[in-house]
Amino acid sequence: MLIPDSAHALIVGIVLIGLFITFVREWVKADVAVICAVALLLALGLLTPAKVLSVFSNSAPITIICLFIISGALGRTGCVDRLGEWIGNVAGHSERRLLLAMLLVGVAVSPFINNTPVVMVMIPAVIAMAGRFSIAPSRLLIPLSYATILGGLITMVGTSTNILVDGVARDMGLAPFTMFEISAPAIVMALIGCTFMLFFAQRFLPARETLTQQFSGSSDRLFMTELFVPENSRLAGRTLKEARLSNGVIKVLKLFRGEEEWSAPAPDTRLEVGDRLVVHTRSSAMVDLRSTDLVGLRAQTPPAADPQDLETLRRRDVVIVEALVGQTSRYVQRPIRDLDLAARYGIHLIAVHRRNASIPDVGDDFQLQFGDVLLVEGTPTQIKRFCDNGDLFAITDGKVSATRSTKAPIALATIAGVMLLAAFNVMPIEGLAIIGAAVVLITGCIRPDEAYKSVEWPIIVLIFGMLAISIAMRDSGLAAMLAGSLVTVGEGLSPWMMLALVILITSIATEFISNNAVAVLFTPVVIGVAQHLGVDPRPFVVGVMFAASASFATPIGYQTNTLVYSAGNYRFSDFARLGIPMNLIVWLTASLLIPLFWPLNPL
Repeated sequence: MLIPDSAHALIVGIVLIGLFITFVREWVKADVAVICAVALLLALGLLTPAKVLSVFSNSAPITIICLFIISGALGRTGCVDRLGEWIGNVAGHSERRLLLAMLLVGVAVSPFINNTPVVMVMIPAVIAMAGRFSIAPSRLLIPLSYATILGGLITMVGTSTNILVDGVARDMGLAPFTMFEISAPAIVMALIGCTFMLFFAQRFLPARETLTQQFSGSSDRLFMTELFVPENSRLAGRTLKEARLSNGVIKVLKLFRGEEEWSAPAPDTRLEVGDRLVVHTRSSAMVDLRSTDLVGLRAQTPPAADPQDLETLRRRDVVIVEALVGQTSRYVQRPIRDLDLAARYGIHLIAVHRRNASIPDVGDDFQLQFGDVLLVEGTPTQIKRFCDNGDLFAITDGKVSATRSTKAPIALATIAGVMLLAAFNVMPIEGLAIIGAAVVLITGCIRPDEAYKSVEWPIIVLIFGMLAISIAMRDSGLAAMLAGSLVTVGEGLSPWMMLALVILITSIATEFISNNAVAVLFTPVVIGVAQHLGVDPRPFVVGVMFAASASFATPIGYQTNTLVYSAGNYRFSDFARLGIPMNLIVWLTASLLIPLFWPLNPL
């Protein structure tokens, strides 16, 4: 399609605005929206296939993939789980000490492990400790997320945003950042931010009931029972509905008849002698059913005159567990009917919590999303199989199984080797990350299938797509126009004040748009701003690194916030109460510290 050169920047800008609106409104998943935007730019001739394919030469996404695998190995070998146990031991019986220990662990671990898996692994431990102290998990989970965000700023591998900004800056001619080049100011910001949370988090954060507390207020125990239709049963020939076995309280999960098996049989299914039924109910409901003389329990000897219409063959106690849907879960964007929970896993879905609302009546067409919390009930074995198959995290069982704890030293040595060798410039970080991923795979710290699951592929797709869009921005002249406009708006401002303005704008954008998208789009713009001002662009690039990751005021700007959003049953406003002061702290601290470490010298 032939489009005048003068209109290129305008059209790319319109596509970007549409993309941003899609991000905020969440009409489709972010990675799908980016793919569509790239396809549109290709169709319009504003991108060529060669330029789109050139993004695969950028080292940042490959580095991020390998670090995801290494982080997965650290989780599978129980390294993070042991930190959770340490928090419990250090906390004693003080909520303040518990919060302090959790903040320290979050800041200390995240510079070396991607913070998203750290939060996913730590959520169950934090909820278990909250229960031990009889405090609401909502008092702890937001600080956990914020601490890992601050910790991720300390090194180049602490968050994918740092790696991505470095990759874009390299493509534009800047020298690569070293492993610990940004550590000093980031440590200061982390200390100030954690100190603020230690003294004010308890005042700003509410005590919210978890999904389990909302739906399991009754002390009535749940269990599954296997029932048998004996000879001379009055239920033979009756439908499940007539037998009061399909009334919403008592649910027949399976019916076995000879070699045949039915999952969730219909209410009009007629019973026959010899049928076996797997029934899910509460103890009070079974007592009510027994009082009608329709159920005779084998454990008791009924009077001879009483008919024995159903015999209890086996009873299994079930538990209620909250399971968090991860970003790479195979259940995302699939209707509930496709999961076939009763037939495949023998479990029951009670409710789903999403954002500000709990959804007790989940229809067959309901589709799960990243960050949803499922309230499910079943036997521990059934629930574990369900979570393992779908990459869910059980967040209320208090324990995370680590099956390869003996390989923990290998995983720790691998990440330490990558960090140290990169710090001494033995090899670029992308090469070391590839070697590190190979080491944890070869040594069995993580299986190949687990390695693929540990990579957050939607983020990788988003990154590649945004890199392609950034090329369109640069080639169309939009990046230069935005940089010039920003300089015009800030006309008369000193380079330091312009840096503060850039950090503020980037921080605000990150609260509503993916942090990685903001990083890719803003990096070339701020480099253009620095060039317009005639100063070194490096401090401006560091400002984007810090601001694009430091998302505190909303639950949608950063993945860890989204994870704790539903797990803690938060409201949107809960993040703003503590997050806005945190954003201001990072903005002011970064604006003051960055020029001290990277002077705004003229070029």
